[in-house]
Amino acid sequence: MIEPSLIPKRKLPRFGFHTHTEKLNGRAAMLGFIALLIVEFKIGHGLLIW
Repeated sequence: MIEPSLIPKRKLPRFGFHTHTEKLNGRAAMLGFIALLIVEFKIGHGLLIW
């Protein structure tokens, strides 16, 4: 069988899901959730109660 002499490199897509952006988004969501819990604990009730 003939082997190719040049193996093409795969370019990362410009848009869509990437591992580094998904990790960053997950970390931001976790920080936001913890901040929400702290705020709700400090004021004594949920933020959606008027």
